[in-house]
Amino acid sequence: MTTGTTGTTDEAPLFGPESQFHAFFDDPRWALAMIRATVLEAAHPQIGAALADNSTFVAHPWRRLRNTFLSMRRMFGGDPAEREREAARLNRLHARMSGSDTRGRPYDAMDRAARAWVVATLFESAVTMCRLSGQPLGQDTMERMYAEYRVFLAALDGDAGGLPEELHDFWGYFDQVVENELENTEAARVILYRLFDHLPAPALLGGAPTLWAAGRAVAGPLLGAITVASLPEPYRRRAGLPDMPGAPTLMQGAYCAAGLARFLPQGWINAESIIELLSLSPDSDDPRARTMAALGARMKRASALLRLLMPLGGDADPGPAPSAATGEGRRSAEEFFRRVLDQTGDGHLDWPDLAAMARELSTRLDLDEPEETRLYDAFAAWWRELQAALDTDGDGRVSADEYAAAVPSLAGPALIRVAEVLFDATDKDGNGTIDADEYRALFHTGFHRDLTTTDGTYGRSAFVGDFVSFMSGRRASTPYDPLLADA
Repeated sequence: MTTGTTGTTDEAPLFGPESQFHAFFDDPRWALAMIRATVLEAAHPQIGAALADNSTFVAHPWRRLRNTFLSMRRMFGGDPAEREREAARLNRLHARMSGSDTRGRPYDAMDRAARAWVVATLFESAVTMCRLSGQPLGQDTMERMYAEYRVFLAALDGDAGGLPEELHDFWGYFDQVVENELENTEAARVILYRLFDHLPAPALLGGAPTLWAAGRAVAGPLLGAITVASLPEPYRRRAGLPDMPGAPTLMQGAYCAAGLARFLPQGWINAESIIELLSLSPDSDDPRARTMAALGARMKRASALLRLLMPLGGDADPGPAPSAATGEGRRSAEEFFRRVLDQTGDGHLDWPDLAAMARELSTRLDLDEPEETRLYDAFAAWWRELQAALDTDGDGRVSADEYAAAVPSLAGPALIRVAEVLFDATDKDGNGTIDADEYRALFHTGFHRDLTTTDGTYGRSAFVGDFVSFMSGRRASTPYDPLLADA
């Protein structure tokens, strides 16, 4: 069997629309399998520590879901150049994640064994989801798909040596890691017991907090029970996860129900469109936003009615939205700290939060390595400036109280430098202004904002002023909220 990118003449390609993996892109079962795979990843000590310290999946799960989905699209697409570019981007991203866990053990997101485990969980969860839904994969199909995943790993690591060469050896490797290496890590506990219970509403449902809270109160525990029941029994025992009565039946039913989607006409379910719609801000210039805004208004009325009938604590209705025409509006220091600055959701501002901002902007702008490095360096300088000005107790991070006591300190020279680097990265032709096409490129991920300037261009001073005003918490911003504030 070949492990190349094109396959032999009588086999389907290992990448692209004819690959085995591509068939799962729009499969509803994949949502359940991805949650399961993420828990198994997070249970690995190296990966769990990296997630706990650097990931935005707690504060911004929908954004992270979208970025992960788009990345896998690129990696398993048919364009070798795009795949190579995405692999290089992922490697740069992971190379910046290292440190020590709470027990003092070092972790490195570039660790080859850990990266192999990520790929292993994706493959094994895909096989498991088919089995649980009553459609087990045949041996030949599993062989083909395993070859695809090994080539995926090779595209990241240079070779696939982290995974066994043959499928029949993979199962022993997988069982050994589950039984001897996985732990009940903080990241795994957060996913199972916190994320589902406190999952923030996607942008589409942000105006109906009560309705979202009511649905989450039912769906959260169910998703948690389904996920736990689907995990390998040795890990459940090792991690002390409870065996809930009826959970295996519930899990089997959920997978079987999702598997019924195979009877729908082709094209009825498009995962990319669904994720884009969930991420679509109601005041976006996207033509679909008008329809979604009308739907949102109906849902908001339903939310208000539900609040009257069944008051729920902790989900107060939001105040007046910022003006869509001017993009201006003040938000409290507490709200800005929570929604924008604390990207990792741990209640503090430190370097991983600013690194997450740099990572998000680099991804949105599709920056090359030199531009990406300049942006990270600018954010690092801003963090040093913030730490010197705001970290009054010297613990190496900034609390919400420390931030609230010295808000003006955020708008220093280093933040201006961040804005200038971002402007230069957006001004592709280097003419000193951002034209309409370049502006759309900056917000190309479904927000489609229109320029409000009369001549259709965005000058350096105006751009820097707007960005600094937003990042210093002085005012809300219609374009930047979806980039850095929305969940």
